[in-house]
Amino acid sequence: MKIEDFDFYLPEHLIAQTPLKDRAQSRLLVLDKMSGQTEHKTFKDIKSYFKPGDCLVLNNTKVLPARLFGIKEDTGAKVEVLLLHQEEEDTWEVLTKPAKKVKVGTELTFGNGELRAVCIGMKEHGGRIMQFSYEGIFYEVLDKLGEMPLPPYIKEQLPEKDRYQTVYAKEEGSAAAPTAGLHFTKELLQELEQAGVKIAFITLHVGLGTFRPVSADVVEEHEMHAEFYHMSEETAAILNEVKESDGRIISVGTTSTRTLETIARDCDGKFVSASGWTDIFIYPPYKFRAIDGLITNFHLPKSTLIMLISAFAGKDNVMEAYRQAVEKEYRFFSFGDAMIII
Repeated sequence: MKIEDFDFYLPEHLIAQTPLKDRAQSRLLVLDKMSGQTEHKTFKDIKSYFKPGDCLVLNNTKVLPARLFGIKEDTGAKVEVLLLHQEEEDTWEVLTKPAKKVKVGTELTFGNGELRAVCIGMKEHGGRIMQFSYEGIFYEVLDKLGEMPLPPYIKEQLPEKDRYQTVYAKEEGSAAAPTAGLHFTKELLQELEQAGVKIAFITLHVGLGTFRPVSADVVEEHEMHAEFYHMSEETAAILNEVKESDGRIISVGTTSTRTLETIARDCDGKFVSASGWTDIFIYPPYKFRAIDGLITNFHLPKSTLIMLISAFAGKDNVMEAYRQAVEKEYRFFSFGDAMIII
């Protein structure tokens, strides 16, 4: 299957640069995965597409303010550092810009010396291993000095950090937000629970690989990035009960979907408490073992994300829904509108 099969025309002005003031006022495209029929609603209307006994699965990862701006101690040259993941307690794999200025032994300082780092290693792909030193609690220092690592297609600064977090964000570790969840408010989640919908949480820490373009010409040749996931015993029990009671599992976002499908694949369709790294790559044709519905944002042309939803709803159905979304000027990507596929 060719990557070009997942291409579509997207006018640049449809790429949302800022979030709406009211999270739940985003537009909602409803796609019936069997018939291909669509409806056009507001996100608050999503309640009408759930039944008592259904389960909504949310990714509770929390985005780190992982972009730091520092200077080299010896020359005063400016260096940008992006935290990727924690290797040990105060040791992180990072990306630096410009990378050539940071070699083993390079010392950096951030803020007024509140945070310091020294490069202690280099990765084959160009990353660096940095050892940080500070007083107090690292995440509090990072919250003060760091900026949110917004996707490269968003050009405007975000005045409020919390607007790039879901209202249920808890487990720190993501380089990017699970953006399908940005539409939910606490009030909307409470209303769903009151209507008999179960709420369950998983964790998948989104890596920067989610923004990496597909470089292969053939889908099967693309190498997927790996991301850390965790499912608790409580969530596994809820999901197994829902399946046994013929309820539906509605996944919020491709990150939740990849986690659920990884565990269901490895456990013969069942859910268990598990942690690990997943590089599952879902594209047509694919037999889904975990989910019955999917809430997602509108994705980049030729991306692994549009391949995943095409596997779930059928490529022709998805491409027609996207054609309508462009025609009706839905907002795309992280701060854009949403789709529910049921």
